Amino acid sequence: MEQPLRIVVAKPGLDGHDRGAKVVARVLRDAGHEVIYTGLRRTSQQIVDAVRDEDARFLGLSSLSGAHSHLFPQVCTKLVEAGLHDVIVFGGGIIPDEDRPALYDVGIRAVFGPGTPTSEILDFIQQAAAKDDAGVGQSSDWRWESSA
Repeated sequence: MEQPLRIVVAKPGLDGHDRGAKVVARVLRDAGHEVIYTGLRRTSQQIVDAVRDEDARFLGLSSLSGAHSHLFPQVCTKLVEAGLHDVIVFGGGIIPDEDRPALYDVGIRAVFGPGTPTSEILDFIQQAAAKDDAGVGQSSDWRWESSA
């Protein structure tokens, strides 16, 4: 890795369980990235403001409450409205397979469920950054298919 990536990890909504988000944040940090964890119970606007203020290239969203189908698209819409359409967004948590296509359609590039090896998340970050550098990272056709 040539230069550390700036990555915001956020917990939108009222979900109060953040162990997974903290594990992901720590793994990303230990891999040399600059990670900003927003803490619990953030609004979509607070998350977008953090991404903008921190000049983040990636945004990781975590939801265990079942509100992902509402909150993740809301964050993606606000990112675009704020002119941050180049931020690569990934999600994690308890997200049923049948909910994933709708999340991909709004701009989520990867969804990681419980039990996903952290090495897979690191692989996604590396490949997404490389695709973005090559000009294909924001293609609506491109998404990561998680093995978990």
